[in-house]
Amino acid sequence: MNKLLIAAIALAMGMAPPVSAQSVGERTGLNALVGVSSSTDDFVREAAIGDMFETGSSELAAIRGDVPIRAFAARMNEAHQKSSAELTLLVRRHAGGTTIPPTMDGSRQAMLARLRGLTGDEFNRQYREDQLTAHRDAISLFQRYAESGDNPQLRAWARNLLPVLREHLRMAEALGH
Repeated sequence: MNKLLIAAIALAMGMAPPVSAQSVGERTGLNALVGVSSSTDDFVREAAIGDMFETGSSELAAIRGDVPIRAFAARMNEAHQKSSAELTLLVRRHAGGTTIPPTMDGSRQAMLARLRGLTGDEFNRQYREDQLTAHRDAISLFQRYAESGDNPQLRAWARNLLPVLREHLRMAEALGH
């Protein structure tokens, strides 16, 4: 089915979100499917929640993971704390009406809860899988926003972080070897 047709059907079905919520297009993955940029609100929300998940899961991995997982987790924790601080500053200075959510969404909270229940090889395997998914999703989000986001400062920031996110994905892929 044509990507534009899918987008038109979604819009025609009145799938507009409440002002403070994530848009249906981002929540359902429709934006990623059709290659549409997130709104600034959605981009900030997803980037912030992604950072929260990265730091939360990496703090846990620094304790429970094997040696390669712990080393990777330390890098992820440092990098995502930094990007979270940068995002907060950018939003404060250049995206006044946008807010950063105070907590993770339910799906990421559930992923973190699942990790908390695992140990040993099961933990290492699930942490790696979560990192692969999280970084693939982040690359999609940042790529789309870097290409056509509506806030120039956030668009530049997204563009600058893409190589870092791609490197994180390569590092996560290497954990399986």
